[in-house]
Amino acid sequence: MTPQSATRGAGPSGPANPTLDHIGIAVGNLSDALSFYRDALGLEVDTSEVVASQRVHAHFIPAGGSRLELLEATDRDSAIAKFVDKRGPGLHHITLRVDDIREPLAQLKARGAKLIDEQPRPGAEGALVAFIHPSSAHGVLVELKQPRQSETSNLKSEISRHTVGDLELISVCDGSFRLDGGAMFGVVPKAMWGQRYPADDQNRVEIAVRQLVVRGTRTMLVDAGFGDKTDDAFRRTFALDRRRNLDHALADAGIAPDDIDIVLATHLHWDHAGGFTMRDAEGRLRPRFPRARYVVRRGEWEDATQPDARTRANYVPDDFLPLMEAGVLELVGDDQTIMPGVKVKRTGGHTRHHQMVLVESNGQRAAFPADLMPTSAHLSLPWIAAVDLFPVETLASKQAFVQEAVAQHTLVFFDHDPQLRAAYIVEQNGKRSVQPL
Repeated sequence: MTPQSATRGAGPSGPANPTLDHIGIAVGNLSDALSFYRDALGLEVDTSEVVASQRVHAHFIPAGGSRLELLEATDRDSAIAKFVDKRGPGLHHITLRVDDIREPLAQLKARGAKLIDEQPRPGAEGALVAFIHPSSAHGVLVELKQPRQSETSNLKSEISRHTVGDLELISVCDGSFRLDGGAMFGVVPKAMWGQRYPADDQNRVEIAVRQLVVRGTRTMLVDAGFGDKTDDAFRRTFALDRRRNLDHALADAGIAPDDIDIVLATHLHWDHAGGFTMRDAEGRLRPRFPRARYVVRRGEWEDATQPDARTRANYVPDDFLPLMEAGVLELVGDDQTIMPGVKVKRTGGHTRHHQMVLVESNGQRAAFPADLMPTSAHLSLPWIAAVDLFPVETLASKQAFVQEAVAQHTLVFFDHDPQLRAAYIVEQNGKRSVQPL
């Protein structure tokens, strides 16, 4: 997921004061609520998520510069169910977004405010939340929310393990960088994407750079992040944060570089292939994983080694040319099985020969669609990155993939989502949403 250019900057920044994130509305009957907000008012449900800790199903609806959150109880003993039983459906709370939730909590406590939560707890969308008692807020229940992406980079380096049949899948991460929000979300208005992915003062959003390890008869790494070859100017331009990176993540997973048998490229952009090579003590370029064969789509290799004026900035020859010189490169021309249970499928769209990875074992399925669906927000069909070279092809490939993922109960791994590593895609009443693990 790479742009052609970006404004240089010192890194992420955020608002000094709380801003309105959303308004929570308790509903007794979701269908009735949607018949008003969606059908009568014409608002569109953006995402839905079950928040197990609060026993509630949250449905987010963009509304101008903020959002509405329809809250549907999943348990008769939940706070939302009791609220509806006592007062009926209606306004439940307002949510203020903050950069560091602990600071306002400390200030409120020092001023004698009554806090329902003196320490933050997990909320929807991977955020940290805390509630202030209505008695201290003139009768209004106020929620403070620290979005997941404003937390430390350590969160993005955590690994997660999953079992798909006889295969083990491990989500790993090489840190994060910042990309212009318009480049990331294309024609989607900032009023919609800005609520989920707050931008800094240069309109950049933070996105994770995730990879996938598949362990079966062999150990495969899908993509390899930035690597260590970038210079200071490049790191400033994209606000690269690799304080915790792929080396740390693989070590946490108990995997050494020599353990990798196959490195598979979804495509050769610098945020996916930068980690394919490294410089040794003498400054010479060599493959980063010494025992691995590197599998690349033949058409992608040809486009990367013969770039045009638009694509040249996205391909860095030092990332992949040394693979051929070292004799570890394997070019594939068709959709095929790379190792038992793992195959590739061309999607196009993002680049002409971009491919995704499909995993199947004992009737269970998973997918790493890479930049076909870089974040969970891109589940919505019109959400297509402006940097995609062939957006119409992205649209067709994504539509087919989502239909298949719903029908086959596929665990989907997101390569750039700062909040969510993997989820299932579900469909209810004609509406699709992500179901986090």
